This record gives sequence, C-alpha cells and structure tokens, in this order.
Amino acid sequence: MKINVSEIFGSNVFNDSVMKARLPKAVYKDLKKTIESGTELNPEIADVVANEMKEWAIEKGATHFTHWFQPMTGITAEKHDAFISPTGDGKVLLEFSGKELVKGEPDASSFPSGGLRATFEARGYTAWDCTSPAFIKESPNATILCIPTAFCSYTGEALDKKTPLLRSMQALDVQAMRILKLFGNTTAKKVTTSVGPEQEYFLVDKEKYLKRKDLIFTGRTLFGAMPPKGQELEDHYFGTIKERIAGFMEELNVELWKLGITAKTQHNEVAPAQHELAPIYDQNNIATDHNQLVMETMKKVADRQGLVCLLHEKPFAGINGSGKHNNWSMVTDDGQNLLDPGKTPHQNIQFLLILTSIIKAVDLHAGLLRMSASTPGNDHRLGANEAPPAIISIFLGEQLEDVLNQLDTTGEATRSLKGAPLVSGVHTLPAFQKDATDRNRTSPFAFTGNKFEFRMVGSTQSISDPNVILNTIVADVLADAADELEKAENFDLAVHDLIKKNIAEHKKVVFNGNGYSDEWVAEAERRGLPNLKSMVDAIPELATDEAIEMFEKHGVYTKAELCSRVEVLFEQYSKVINIEALSMIDMAKKQIVPAVIKYQTSLAESINGIKAACPGTDTSVQEKLMADIAANLAPLYEATAKLEKVEAEANSMEDVEAQARYYHDVVFAAMDEVRTPADALEMLVAKEAWPFPSYGDLLFEV
Repeated sequence: MKINVSEIFGSNVFNDSVMKARLPKAVYKDLKKTIESGTELNPEIADVVANEMKEWAIEKGATHFTHWFQPMTGITAEKHDAFISPTGDGKVLLEFSGKELVKGEPDASSFPSGGLRATFEARGYTAWDCTSPAFIKESPNATILCIPTAFCSYTGEALDKKTPLLRSMQALDVQAMRILKLFGNTTAKKVTTSVGPEQEYFLVDKEKYLKRKDLIFTGRTLFGAMPPKGQELEDHYFGTIKERIAGFMEELNVELWKLGITAKTQHNEVAPAQHELAPIYDQNNIATDHNQLVMETMKKVADRQGLVCLLHEKPFAGINGSGKHNNWSMVTDDGQNLLDPGKTPHQNIQFLLILTSIIKAVDLHAGLLRMSASTPGNDHRLGANEAPPAIISIFLGEQLEDVLNQLDTTGEATRSLKGAPLVSGVHTLPAFQKDATDRNRTSPFAFTGNKFEFRMVGSTQSISDPNVILNTIVADVLADAADELEKAENFDLAVHDLIKKNIAEHKKVVFNGNGYSDEWVAEAERRGLPNLKSMVDAIPELATDEAIEMFEKHGVYTKAELCSRVEVLFEQYSKVINIEALSMIDMAKKQIVPAVIKYQTSLAESINGIKAACPGTDTSVQEKLMADIAANLAPLYEATAKLEKVEAEANSMEDVEAQARYYHDVVFAAMDEVRTPADALEMLVAKEAWPFPSYGDLLFEV
C-alpha cells in the first residue's frame, strides 16, 4: 500500500493550519493567544470556532460530537451528541453552538470520585481544553468529532487526569520563568514540559485470546507453564518483524498519523510477541492525550487484524513485562531546552542549577514518584530483571557525575569529560565521537543527554499521573530556589552556593551502577532511600502532610482531591485483585479440574484396557503419570477452596486501605498457591486435553 505521509498527517485534526485557514483572522489570533500564552479564553469567539469546527467535521463525515475526557478510571470517556436541532416542520438543522463547545454535563457520580461526589450528587462539568486540538475519530460505523476537555465536579474539584496536569504545567511554568528571569532571559515568555512516552505492548492471536478467560477478564494470564523457549536467546529484540505484525504496524501508523500523532519508531521488544512504539516529543498535555489515543488505536487496529493488543504490565509470567518510558524535559517558547547541558556543562550555571534542583526534588519526593508509577500490574514488573527497581534513584552518567563531584569536593568545576572516538577496528566503518557517557537501563530516572527518562511508568497508565508529580515537585524546588536567589545581594555567589548545597544534601539519590543488583538494595537502605515495594505501600505517599502542603501551595491538588485519589487507588487495587481471584477460581473449578479429571478417567480406562487385553504388560509409566496428576490435583482443589475463602473475607471488608492490604498480603499469596499445582498439571496432561491455549501457543503462533 502506497502511503503519502505528508498528505494524511494530521488530516483528522482541527489543528493550527486548519484553524488559520477557516477562522476569521481576529478570532484565530484571539484563540492562539489563549493557547500559546495561557490567557483566559474569550467567550465571544466560542460560537465562531464551534461553527467552523462543526463544518469541518461534517465535511469529514461526522454526524456527532463528544466531549472527550479522562476520568480517574485511567481510560477515556465520551458521550456522543448529534449535531441535529429540530426546526418544527419535521426537519432538522445541523448546529453546534459555542456553549456546546466549551461546556458539557456528564454524570459525575458514576465515575470514581473517592468521596468527592455522592451517588445522589450527579452534576459534573466538562470544559473545553483549547490547548489540545479537537480531532475526528473514525471507525467503519461512525465518525465522531472529539473535543478534548477537563472534567470537574459541581463544586469545582478535579475528577479527571487532565485538570491536575494542566495545573502542574502552569505551576512549573511560573516557577521556571522566575529562574530564567534571574539569569537575564528577556525573550522567553513561557516554559512547558515536553514529553515523549515510549509504549510497549504484546500482540496475540485473537482466536487464541478468546479461549483464555484470564486474558479476557484481567488482561494477564493467571495460569501458564513456561514453554521450552522464552526470551533466553535474546533473538526477538530488534529482530526481523513478522509480516503479520508489520501489517498491524503499518495500519497503526496510518491511523495515528491521521490523528497528528508523530509515531516515529517501532521494533520488536525483548519478550516474544512484545513490541514498542515511540513518538516524537510533544507538549506534556498533548502528549498525554496522544498516548491515550495510541493505546486505544492499538486495540482497534489489532482487532481488525485478527489480533489482540495486550497493554497489561505483566501479561505473561517468566518473561519481560511492558512499561512506558516517560521522557521528560523543560523547554521555553523561544526554543531553549533547559535540560541541554551544552558542550561544556561545567560552565553552564543555569543548567547546573536546574539539574541539581531536579536531583533535590527527586530525593525529597521519591515516595511520590514511586507512587506515580504504581498500578496493580506494575507490582509484577518493578524490581525484576526487566524493569527498574522499586527504589527511586537518578542516573547522571560519567560526565555530569564528574562535574558534580568537582563542585562537591573542591567547590569549583573546571572541566567536562568528552566522548572519545569510537574504535571499531574496521577501516571502512565511519569514525565518530562517542557520547560523553554511557546509558543505564536499570535506572528508574535516568538523564539521557537532554532529558530525563522516567522508566518505571506502567504500560497501562495514563502518563498524566507521573507528569503531574514530576512537574509539581520540580516547580516546588524551583520556587524555593527563586525565593532564595531573588533576595541575594550577590547573585553569582548565591547560585554557586545553592548548587553546591543541592549536591551535598541530595547526592545520595544519584546512582550510576547496576540497579538490578542485591548490593544496590542494601546500599540504598544505607543511604536512607525508600523502598516501597508495592502499590499499597506507595499510595499513602500521596496524602502526607508534606504532599498536601506542596500541592495546595502550587494549586495542583486540594487536600480533598488528594484524599479522594488515595481512596480511588486503594479501591482500584482491591477491585483488580478481586477480579483476578474470581477469574482464577472460575478457571480452576470450571475448566482445569474438569479437564484433568476427564484426562485421568481416559488414562485409567487406558490402563485397565491394556491390562485386560495384554495381562502382565508394564503400565508403570501410565500409573506414575496418574500418581503425579493426583499429587497436584488435590492441592489445586484445596488451594482453590482457600482462595475462595480469603477472597470472600477480603470482599466483605469496608475500610479501603485495610482491604487493599489484605488483598495484597493474603489474597495475592493464595493465588500463587493455586497457580503452582495448576501449572504443574499443564505439563502432565496431554496438550489436546488442556482446556485453553498454552504460553507457547500465545507467544509464538502469531
């Protein structure tokens, strides 16, 4: 299929070029001012924008519009309204008003609110986010105009992922601009965070998927013996892409490019059937919207291709799970990347101040960062030899670590390490300079040249959560720095001393070594770094007194909003484990046990038939197999009964934190007791007698 990328890119987006072409000049200028400068939206232009947006959408085949928002479910929500308006003579006009553009009223009590809304308090509002362009969502059966919006309650609290993100971006902008002005920058008017989220995912055959209740209900396999081959040979990573997968990727790219999403890089990941897509960086808010669309589009395209896209952090035990590396930087509207160290970082004082401020922020708020990457699925992944450990640390690389060590030990930095030439030993290969530092894939928060890569984020997550935390903690530390420097008599000396102070007090969070090693766990404990091993351990970090004070100071969250999110997260964890436990019980009792008994019966009949037909024939192999099956079947049945009991106990608990901890400590452990004998039975029962596809079927037959 021949694709004209430049022609289709952004074709389904009401982007800047479309607005410039269709809107009156004064309206376009007014709207651009709001988008670029953050000024309040002029309500007088809403009707004009709405009409042109409607006309554009109708030309694209749209009949309905929706306020597209991101509630605390972690996925997107939409309610479709037709453009029609009755005329009184049995006909209709196609209308879309400014009021309909800027405001919607979904039912707020039906979404997670953590107590912010009672069941009888239903009113909520969606408000147009003009900083993220409207777009057309196409399917074989419908074409919908989608308007990105924020979602809040009748009393004004944020009920979504977008509102806190916009607030955190605003907070960081304010504080970063204070720093830039101190350094004499008179051209920049705004600082935004730029994000590029890499998305990992699995693809499995749809027909096989539909035979696995665990995948259908939970997104991960609750049972499954390891196949003879996993990822040991490391031959899948960057390997040749299968034709079927290449077809999926091609269609996915086209659909994403239509939506203005800069899908750039695609490749096979480490685990069999695992892949990755990476976009070009975009403004934090838009990148977050785009990543939600990426996940949704992956699922739709996979379905059309006879595949299923699995976004769970750990769909298969024993092989690598999936993450979402959140590449984060700070850029000005005059084109400066504030995390670019330049060729001589030891002389780049503005960079060193921002760098050491980020180090301070990560050290002071490591628990919050860990919490921001917490999902029930990510608990399976973090800390294994495939993902960063649950301990937050920063990798800087040799060059920056050397600069900071100079400042810390001598008080002055006089040099920056340079990259040496790459020596390949082959004359015909091109010669070039290596980077000044290596990379570290075991670090949860790694500096990678001109940005930080937060590698802990789970593959199912909205990237709003980690970026809200990251933006806010950096804004808070920059605010403290600006407070100190604005009153300094000698600015140069004060900056120098502040950089040194940040290094001396917070260098314990910097670690360039192997984050997978047991030695690092012990070393991190000696340094006093927190090790929050599970989601339930991390959730309380969101509503400590220090966190509440910081978020309220910068207008990102109120205390009520923070406490509500704590409740929502505990409930989410409990509900996920509850569904997994019930799915496991269902599969064990209705599929595995009956299948094993049926196989036992046929095996017994075979033994008796052999003995009857040929008395004295050796049937010791069959009898040993019967004994091995019996030795695992009874423990499976007993473990399933125990799981039923503890799941019922957990489900009856009312305190959300106590319930989540019980699910983690007791129910989750009981699930392992069910899986162990079940997986052993899979290796004993004939393949054709096993009730659902195996790991080998799912991972290698795509």
